[in-house]
Amino acid sequence: MAFRSLLFVPGARADRFRKAMASGADAVCIDLEDAVAPDRKASARLESLAFIKSRPEGTVLGLRINALVDKEGIRDVAALLDSGARPAFVMIPKVVSAFEISQIRAVLGAEVPPVWALMETPDAYFALAEIARAIGDRGGIMFGGADYSASLGAALEFDAMLHARSAIVAAAALAGCATMDVPYLDVGDEAGLRADTARVKALGFHGRAAIHPAQIAAINEIFTPSTDEISKAEKIAAAYEAAGGGVALLDGKLVERPVLKAAERVLALKGK
Repeated sequence: MAFRSLLFVPGARADRFRKAMASGADAVCIDLEDAVAPDRKASARLESLAFIKSRPEGTVLGLRINALVDKEGIRDVAALLDSGARPAFVMIPKVVSAFEISQIRAVLGAEVPPVWALMETPDAYFALAEIARAIGDRGGIMFGGADYSASLGAALEFDAMLHARSAIVAAAALAGCATMDVPYLDVGDEAGLRADTARVKALGFHGRAAIHPAQIAAINEIFTPSTDEISKAEKIAAAYEAAGGGVALLDGKLVERPVLKAAERVLALKGK
């Protein structure tokens, strides 16, 4: 479940939901966590789940709940179960271990959507491999750079966060899950957004989150695969199919399952 772009919209701003859906982002995520004040949590939860349950047309629509170690997170999961709403994915903040992924799957049962985990703490950094394996190829890991850098007392700058981004990409590649980078926080700096996003893509990230619709076009452009990338992905998929689903050779190089998964992500963006 890879996206080029993901736009967050505050759960307490129901008036912005439909605007977000029309933003051009590959996915929209209604945020019940950081974007909602404590005294608005209950009303935001109800409005957000009602909107999701209405099955609005447009882009993929997900939900960021509160942390599962927080009482509001438990209330979010209970309300999600009771409401009958079915978000396209659920994003869990402050994940520190694979147990939380197993926990939400056990609670939601057969109705569990793909899970995205936010890597925001040193605990999560050292547990990335097990978190990625628990998520598998239906969900993904997003870098929560603001919280992570704050927990280290480090700057939210590319070089300072290179170790964390690289670890996310490596763990995700091992498990076959998707990756999403932290939003670029200076909404007015498009040149900076483009330069930073190009570096993030070069690291291996599949997409980037945004906090404003004005950032979507640039992010989508950078993460849209080129003609050459699409052509290569098509050859990989064809070679793998011709080999009957086993190991294949293409131009003298092995094509195995992880290589195929990467090619499939490229092809999923074909025509966007």
